[in-house]
Amino acid sequence: MEPAELPSPEAIVARMMERDAFSRALGMTVEAVSPGRCVLSLTVRDDMCNGFGIAHGGISYSLADSALAFAANAKGRVAVSAKTGIAHFAPVSAGERIRAEAREIHAGKKLAHYRIDINNEKGEAVAEFDGTVYLTSKNWQ
Repeated sequence: MEPAELPSPEAIVARMMERDAFSRALGMTVEAVSPGRCVLSLTVRDDMCNGFGIAHGGISYSLADSALAFAANAKGRVAVSAKTGIAHFAPVSAGERIRAEAREIHAGKKLAHYRIDINNEKGEAVAEFDGTVYLTSKNWQ
């Protein structure tokens, strides 16, 4: 019996986004996807800002976390987050569009590591996110 063909990275991410009410609510847009890579963006709204009038750190974190999930799962195996962290470099204001690019750095049999760069519209780094995913034994159908 031949193994079932995996869905395309685009089909996997489209299915994930369809089920991901949180990413949709934040207004995330998938700009590019390929196995082990994903680019997402969103425009920061007033309701995403904290008491200092800048984007809450959770906004860039959420954008990067979704980019991580989509990039890892786009390879065809179901992957779940195991460990993540972020460093913020610059503030982001309402009306600014930020972009997260997730890239696979290393993949083993059970764990894979990703780096996600978050930049503003000028291409300036606003944050850097590192994430490790656990690769389950289940493939996307």
